Amino acid sequence: MLTNKVAIVTGGTRGIGLAMVKALLEEGATVVLAGSREETANKAVEGIKAENPDAKVEGIWPDLTKYEDVKACFDKIYEKYGHIDILCNNAGVSARDLIEDTTQEMFEKVIDINVIAVFNCSKAAYEHMMVQKSGCIINTSSMVSQYGQPSGLAYPTSKFAINGLTLSLAREGAKYGIRVNAVAPGVTNTDMVKALPEDMREKLKASLPLGRMGEPEDIANAVVFLASDHASYISGQTIRVDGLATV
Repeated sequence: MLTNKVAIVTGGTRGIGLAMVKALLEEGATVVLAGSREETANKAVEGIKAENPDAKVEGIWPDLTKYEDVKACFDKIYEKYGHIDILCNNAGVSARDLIEDTTQEMFEKVIDINVIAVFNCSKAAYEHMMVQKSGCIINTSSMVSQYGQPSGLAYPTSKFAINGLTLSLAREGAKYGIRVNAVAPGVTNTDMVKALPEDMREKLKASLPLGRMGEPEDIANAVVFLASDHASYISGQTIRVDGLATV
């Protein structure tokens, strides 16, 4: 579905982001994955190529919280391929601390990575998409953007912001043929969840009407759909991929 498309995926070295990279590659896209460090980005690329030597994938490692750094990377990608068609803003950090234990510095770190970085990447990609008169931006939100959570308020705050950015940028970009959507994962079987005690994992699983946790591939499949022409009339939406999760 994505042959000849060029996609950038931030936070693409593991978990949901890596699943996005692989799913986009399977549909024919050329994928640039962004990691937090050169080593992690290169390791992810090497792992993908070990599975599929013909995979059209490369790695970058800009500081996503610095616009000029992001812009320089994205400009090089545009110069190399002549277009940027898909941006998946997936990089993020979570938070679990109660407000009395949360410092301003801790709060700002979450906002910097979960919101400022999304703005920087979106702006850098948007500038090229405006010229192309086409493009698709997909942001990773979260189920807590709708439900909140009992601690770590910085995280749901950041994801509420992502929902607002998604809707507003969709309205702004429509005149250029740019679609902007978000996916809101629920409890997903990533390394973070796998590290939880077994009884807690079972309790989480039992709370889900579909009877199972989400897999990274479930989120990635939704991203592929939103990036494809099958979703050409969908924009400004935050789509839950959470197994009908409830608070």
